[in-house]
Amino acid sequence: MPRDTVPGEALLKEVFGFDAFRPGQGEIVDAVARGDNVLAIIPTGGGKSLCYQLPALMRGGVTVVISPLIALMRDQVRALREAGVAAGALTSGNTQEETDAVWDMLSEGTLKLLYLAPERLASGGAQRMLAQAGVSLIAVDEAHCVSQWGHDFRPDYLRIGELRRALGVPLAAFTATADQETQGEIVQRLFDGEAPQTFLRGFDRPNIHLAFKPKDSPRTQILRFAAARKGRSGIVYCGTRAKTEGIAQALREDGHSACFYHGGMEAEARRAVEERFAKEDGLIVVATVAFGMGVDKPDIRWVAHADLPKSIEAYYQEIGRAGRDGAPAETMTLYGADDIRLRRAQIDEGMAPPERRSADHARLNALLGLAEALGCRRQQLLRYFGEASEPCGNCDLCDKPPEVFDGTEAVRKALSAALRTGENFGAGHLIDILIGNETDKVRQRRHDQLPTFGVGRDLKKGQWQAVFRQMMGRDLVRPDPERHGALVMTDEALPILRGEQTIQLRRDVIDRAAERRPQVKTLVNEEDAPLLSALKAKRRALAEAASLPAYMIFPDRTLIEMAEGRPATLDDMARINGVGAKKLERYGAEFLSVITGAEEEMHPTRRKLAGREAGSTYDALMTVQADLARGADGTEKPLSCSASLLAKVAQMRPGQPDEMARLLGERRFDRFGAAFLDVLSEAG
Repeated sequence: MPRDTVPGEALLKEVFGFDAFRPGQGEIVDAVARGDNVLAIIPTGGGKSLCYQLPALMRGGVTVVISPLIALMRDQVRALREAGVAAGALTSGNTQEETDAVWDMLSEGTLKLLYLAPERLASGGAQRMLAQAGVSLIAVDEAHCVSQWGHDFRPDYLRIGELRRALGVPLAAFTATADQETQGEIVQRLFDGEAPQTFLRGFDRPNIHLAFKPKDSPRTQILRFAAARKGRSGIVYCGTRAKTEGIAQALREDGHSACFYHGGMEAEARRAVEERFAKEDGLIVVATVAFGMGVDKPDIRWVAHADLPKSIEAYYQEIGRAGRDGAPAETMTLYGADDIRLRRAQIDEGMAPPERRSADHARLNALLGLAEALGCRRQQLLRYFGEASEPCGNCDLCDKPPEVFDGTEAVRKALSAALRTGENFGAGHLIDILIGNETDKVRQRRHDQLPTFGVGRDLKKGQWQAVFRQMMGRDLVRPDPERHGALVMTDEALPILRGEQTIQLRRDVIDRAAERRPQVKTLVNEEDAPLLSALKAKRRALAEAASLPAYMIFPDRTLIEMAEGRPATLDDMARINGVGAKKLERYGAEFLSVITGAEEEMHPTRRKLAGREAGSTYDALMTVQADLARGADGTEKPLSCSASLLAKVAQMRPGQPDEMARLLGERRFDRFGAAFLDVLSEAG
């Protein structure tokens, strides 16, 4: 498409009022305006919207901007119109007048930027409309949403690559965070695997102060943090809807202007909060992650997390909403053992394939490593994204470096315990071995005979939990989703295990864990939690397939008993409370395969006897029948009883030869009668 005769620098000043580009913007604008396919990874606050808005004015035709949030689109359209640019959006939030105005501009050929939600592409008429509108460029905002590995996956983004091919126009994709896997999938999905011109504009936001704190009365910690910043706009992110409402109420009672925001609110109520936050100084929004993507407010002065985020990518994007104007901003992230358990469970209960869940555990390990870092947090954060930096002097660990000690011996003991038990157990069981705790599970597996039994009595259970947490944070061990959370060593652990490397641990974390604290009440113990998560995932898949509430498959208490009892056969499964005959027949084998890792093949007739005495009798009869199938000497013609006939024998238990003969018939009685009577006699 031809370019406008007005150069970019002139439009930058004339339309947007800027004298110069921010670092890195100019070459991205030039590439997009030339019609190159572009992938640009620009930190939040780095001015990525200008990188597609300005080229839209430099090129002929219409630029389609695909963006995930209505609020973001409305804000950008409003700002562009204020600057005199013909822009519009077609969204479900439009009034009829707004929609009519957009169509009028399209038909007149005056529209320069058209904003659409990805869901709009599901409409069959959308592609035809865009083909007729003279589209010359597609811009994709929040492009990480196209990736299964990204933290805000949106299935409708998968249609964008098809749209690019159909229209035959260049595409520019923009995101603030994307690790190597996410970048690879963006290239595959949007550009058919052909590498676009890629710009990586650094992830450092030096104006943002980074801090993490272990949870200790989280609501009080949030209130104290907000009180020190009274009158400044901020966001508090929470893991649950209920918590957003509770903390917002506590902030109001403490004299702050505060409101809550979550996905369970009506659309009009959510929009009211978004508009209020955009206009009102000093407002605090307490929200789930449903709030924030695309928030264009430049003067958010602080972001706090009441719960641990899902990943480093999510953390980086959420804190990046603070200080977009370049002025100082602050963050605080609270974390605790319950957060980590919740995040692990969310991964294990997901429907993703094993390799994806393993990668998600590695991502969580990286975030845990940031939470319990030994030195400058910014160095560790940027290292995750492939950047090197000097200590920043603008994080809590630069302000006050933590005390560390040589943890090599403790880590080697932990790794040895994992290795000597075949890497088949989680941290809870390994800690019982290390501290010499003779549990039933330890004795049954003879792990009290291991050389590592009791070698860690110098640390308390809570301190060993802190050691394992730091080991996961350094990615020395990862939970294996296929083995219900058993810890497996990574290659990073081998030099330490072999004595070739030493490792430093944080003493404050270990010392704090020595203090007696009330345990968070959980449904099952730590060792059984990953299996319970896997059983819940299976239940959800079956419930969704049958369009049933999950509890109608099995209630929680039944899954808890499965996780704790670990039935090894369908007979064992039938003894679990809540597993009746019908449910055993319908679901038993599927849940058993989750527990044992293998399918148990069982004839439907035998399955009906599972958990009953007749079941074991049936098995014994089947064994005898197999031995006599060709007669006592193995030379006769093959003969057998049907499964239903064997079940009758097992249930009716005929004790006399004439009774057995009537049941089996003369020919089968001659072959099997005496042996069957012996089986029934031994069974008592």
